[in-house]
Amino acid sequence: MPPGGGGPMKDCEYSQISTHSSSPMESPHKKNKIAARRKWEVFPGRNKFFCNGRIMMARQTGVFYLTLILILVTSGLFFAFDCPYLAVKITPAIPVVGGILFFFVMGTLLRTSFSDPGVLPRATPDEAADLERQIDIANGTSSGGYRPPPRTKEVIINGQTVKLKYCFTCKIFRPPRASHCSLCDNCVERFDHHCPWVGNCVGKRNYRFFYMFILSLSFLTVFIFAFVITHVILRSQQTGFLNALKDSPASVLEAVVCFFSVWSIVGLSGFHTYLISSNQTTNEDIKGSWSNKRGKENYNPYSYGNIFTNCCVALCGPISPSLIDRRGYIQPDTPQPAAPSNGITMYGAMQSQSDMAAATPLLQSEPSLTSDEMHLPGKPGLGTPCTSLTLGQPTPPSSMPNLTAEATLSDILPMKDEHGGHQFLTPDEAPSPPRMLGAGSPLTHSRTMHVLGLASQDSLHEDSVRGLVKLSSV
Repeated sequence: MPPGGGGPMKDCEYSQISTHSSSPMESPHKKNKIAARRKWEVFPGRNKFFCNGRIMMARQTGVFYLTLILILVTSGLFFAFDCPYLAVKITPAIPVVGGILFFFVMGTLLRTSFSDPGVLPRATPDEAADLERQIDIANGTSSGGYRPPPRTKEVIINGQTVKLKYCFTCKIFRPPRASHCSLCDNCVERFDHHCPWVGNCVGKRNYRFFYMFILSLSFLTVFIFAFVITHVILRSQQTGFLNALKDSPASVLEAVVCFFSVWSIVGLSGFHTYLISSNQTTNEDIKGSWSNKRGKENYNPYSYGNIFTNCCVALCGPISPSLIDRRGYIQPDTPQPAAPSNGITMYGAMQSQSDMAAATPLLQSEPSLTSDEMHLPGKPGLGTPCTSLTLGQPTPPSSMPNLTAEATLSDILPMKDEHGGHQFLTPDEAPSPPRMLGAGSPLTHSRTMHVLGLASQDSLHEDSVRGLVKLSSV
């Protein structure tokens, strides 16, 4: 081609075809990538997570925000309106002590609200099925008959029989002292209670922080209430009681909030002090599960018999790690090639080769076509075998009609044997596997008919012989 000449190949572009793809419909540049997900994203319980799973709370957090607002507003008013006057008139240690109590209260509150209380992971389907098999073996029942699910198991702890209840939601036998929280929908280890004021369950992993929170909050409430009253009394001695209230209206609000909250907070702190000293939980105390006296039959098997030891275990013992691993990654399943929904069969597969062999007319004893394939001008039918020609041999006449099984290549072309019986198809004539054909395709494997009758076979033979004479004369 001369330079600058515009030919048909000038704008031709080539694209690389991937031969390693497992599916002909799969693009080599498009791969299914499964993004790694963390466990908190698919957590089955009714919890909310923040900061990529670092913060775990209950779903009902409205009362928690109320607690936060009350503490922040009351403490803020105290530091803004009362502390400046008290620091000058009494001592500057008052705002310092108040600040330490405030930060301790906030730290323990957030630690209680944002942590895992001791949620027990649910059983996987395989673990649940294995547990059912163990129960079947223990009970001697067959899997075919109806069997009510088990309710309890019994274990011995320090000479006391303890029942382990089966959780139908988590599919596990709950360990001793564990219970299922209906609000969070989780089984919690050493479950104490669900506290809406902190927006979380109180269990094994955050009970000590909850106790420190209510205890420090009691001290802070009493501290603020006492010094607010002191502030009002000092001002009333100078200007009168009514003028003192007008000069410091924030003190009135602080005194009212502290007065109505101090009783419940101090009472709650005292109750949990009793529970810690006897090594009980709120859930056990409400149900009356155990007695504090060792001589009775239902004595508490978890108590060490010493108040100091019980307090040290509850407040100073090691914190167990979280069992749910909420920030861990979910291991994705190995991606499996999806089976084609439309029945496409691969040419490279062993099964498809057998399907092609069964569908190709060259390998059948009785090739047949439908009536829709009878009149294809200039195109040989799928039942026509292509003869193999030696190099330099002229092409057979294009007028040669389609061959049937009766007029085979062995009757017409004697050179078939020297070529080892190989037969070739052009790309246009390559047959498709049976599942490559749509429902409306003219090529089907049912309701076929023979195209050529006996008369047409005679004329076919004569035309074939004439074609061979021409070839031999060349």
